[in-house]
Amino acid sequence: MLDWSQQHLAEAAKIGNATIRNFEGGKSEPQSATLDVLKRALETAGVEFIPENGGGPGVRLRKAAAR
Repeated sequence: MLDWSQQHLAEAAKIGNATIRNFEGGKSEPQSATLDVLKRALETAGVEFIPENGGGPGVRLRKAAAR
């Protein structure tokens, strides 16, 4: 969706690249604080998290503001 590398996400969230790698590889479960900073980094980049609405939770890119 954002075409980010693990390194880019780690830098945006201010966490270690190994944390991202281990989470994506299923080697560890992230702590809730880690999930919070990941979510904030993605939201800052324009990702919207959509709550359960009958079709399940999801994500989308925020629409650009009209100029």
